[in-house]
Amino acid sequence: MERGKGGGVALLSEDLLHNILSRLPALSYASAACVSRSWRRVAAAVLSCPKLASAISLNPSCQDAVKEVLDSVLSRPIRPHFAIACVGIKFNLENTHKLITKALGSTAPVITSFARGIIGNDAISEEFKEVRGVDFADLFSPDDKDEGIVLIVGFMPGMKIDAIPLLRELKKPCISLVDKFVMDVRDYSAAVSGCTSPTGIVMFWDGHADMKPVLKKMDYAMSMETVILGGGIGRFVYRSGHDSRNISGSAKDSCDAIALVFARDNDKPEGVGETRFHFALSTGVVPFGPIHKAVSVKVRGNRSDRSSWLTARKEGLNEVLDGERILHDIYDEIGNANASDDLFIGVTKRRKCSIGSEKVRWVTTLEFHGIKGGNEEYLFVYGDGIQTGDLFRFYLPDSETAMSSCSRVSEEFRNLKQAWTCKNSHHLNGGDKTEEVFGGIIFACCGRGESFFGRANVDSSPFLENFPGVPLAGIMCGGEIGRVDSSSPNLHEGQEESAPRSCVHYYGTVYLVMSYTPSPLQG
Repeated sequence: MERGKGGGVALLSEDLLHNILSRLPALSYASAACVSRSWRRVAAAVLSCPKLASAISLNPSCQDAVKEVLDSVLSRPIRPHFAIACVGIKFNLENTHKLITKALGSTAPVITSFARGIIGNDAISEEFKEVRGVDFADLFSPDDKDEGIVLIVGFMPGMKIDAIPLLRELKKPCISLVDKFVMDVRDYSAAVSGCTSPTGIVMFWDGHADMKPVLKKMDYAMSMETVILGGGIGRFVYRSGHDSRNISGSAKDSCDAIALVFARDNDKPEGVGETRFHFALSTGVVPFGPIHKAVSVKVRGNRSDRSSWLTARKEGLNEVLDGERILHDIYDEIGNANASDDLFIGVTKRRKCSIGSEKVRWVTTLEFHGIKGGNEEYLFVYGDGIQTGDLFRFYLPDSETAMSSCSRVSEEFRNLKQAWTCKNSHHLNGGDKTEEVFGGIIFACCGRGESFFGRANVDSSPFLENFPGVPLAGIMCGGEIGRVDSSSPNLHEGQEESAPRSCVHYYGTVYLVMSYTPSPLQG
């Protein structure tokens, strides 16, 4: 029967049509929205709030695994505004990326990377799992995989999202274009939101790149309201929403890192509410031993294998110690002469920082360096950037510290929920909508997991316990990015920070909680 003649689909009430459309797979939903103006209006109401959909698959076939996670995340209405896919090292990265970008359309930014483990709900069984890669776990454990994929797809009305690369000139491979990267992020945010600091930045970085100086400048340049998190994952590929940022096959530049930038849309439609990002960090290392001061520093190696050779003295003493002596004293204290793979030093660095021609400011950071070893002359640590006179302490991974820290994160989330409950109960009397969590993303150190804690899913438990039924997914990585907010107010130009800040962590887990408050105009 023809539309408008009193029969067929015209007899469906808007409530019934809303119920039907909300159950359709994403592709069928998109087709239904094109049927008529009235259907488009109802379809818009179905997908009026932000949505995060995610799934993992441990299928050993790359093509089958990609199909499973795509079928899962697209089983309900969603319009992809961004996608993150992370795979085991036995999957072909480029083929995976092509399959996902083809399925999700040509406009949404997509980042596809290797991961050292995946976290999320299984696409078939719906069981929640934290699965670590076999090369970072017990080789005899049948549950650890190097195949598998996690896929995260987000719909974020009221936000503009794009992937912005940190480039490195191939002619000058030792120089990363950090200032340009930071200004690209700020320029993009300013163009779409009118503010140079975006709502959030999710970063993925090549394991060979040193992100410490990059994060120091980002921390310097962005408002404290900007949430910055991510992880070191090895190789990645990406597609930006703007062709000018896609450098695949470029003869001029390579890419050290990629930032998924979330900025408020200055031209968001009337009736769209407010999306907020919330950050939490679970630490997993504990300081011990005396404070040392670097006496001499030598830097050796190339970009991918840079190391620092140190001599030091204990603070307050005059004797200069070589690497063997320093490690001997430390191993005596911890009672483990084979701990070098899990030992770090945390170096307090006070340096000048600026972006472009902006005014220089002193900043103080706490940066971690893994221990390589030592001999009768020097202590060897990974990375560079240490100077004579810098103070450092040793840090050791500790499961009890990590467990206690997870409990504190859970308490943070409970307090967040209680604050919303109080605010929402007040607003409900006036008819306002309530703030709710719609998704979460997690980056956990690959050294944590069941073998570290003695039980499964510890890192995910703070989110799962406080926000049951809300999608959570993420990866295991090496070097977790998490910008820890200080208790002091934002610094004004010319002011110095009173305490060291740390943005790159080890044996940690970082959490992104995304919430949404509907506009009073939303029905």
